[in-house]
Amino acid sequence: MPWCRSPLAKSGWRYVEEAELGDFSPEEWKFLNAQKDEFYREERANTALRMLGTMKDDPSYGYQVNNYTHCLQSATMVMRAGYDEETIVTAVFHDVGFIVCVESHGQFSAALLGPIISEKNYWMLRHHQIFMTQHSGNDPAFTGDVSAREKYRGHPHFEWIATFVDTFDQNALQADYDTASIEVFLPMVHRVFAQKPHSVPVID
Repeated sequence: MPWCRSPLAKSGWRYVEEAELGDFSPEEWKFLNAQKDEFYREERANTALRMLGTMKDDPSYGYQVNNYTHCLQSATMVMRAGYDEETIVTAVFHDVGFIVCVESHGQFSAALLGPIISEKNYWMLRHHQIFMTQHSGNDPAFTGDVSAREKYRGHPHFEWIATFVDTFDQNALQADYDTASIEVFLPMVHRVFAQKPHSVPVID
């Protein structure tokens, strides 16, 4: 069966006829960029939500809840503690890469959300794995440093990331917790993702 063009997201939009970037004309780049901006503004959130949604019915390897429920449970705790929408949405996606990119899932979620969230929450996403090690002391298989977070003590965002990990992450594994459904978070997700992207700071 021959390949065919993907459907355009909006009626009235146009295809670029060339198949190589170097052959696009200035006029084609102009209308393509206009369509791209609108496309990303609307589809960025939908794509992230589909990514998270693929884990909804996943099994667990031993935790009381799977990673999808963990993410929503964490966000529910953050929401009920009275935090702002950006922080709630950050919690929704904080472990979205946990299965596919477990060794660096913090950086995975930071890359996903970095252009649309504050430096504080970006820093939290990048480093929450390190802060989690403090809760691994009883694991005989853990060979890392349980006090690894201490090298960041004194950083402006240290207390926030410690609070997130200790209060809304390492304990969001409860089968009997009244976790909010994804529908509760959808309006917040779309509002946060609709913000104009900004540059992402280069930080350790």
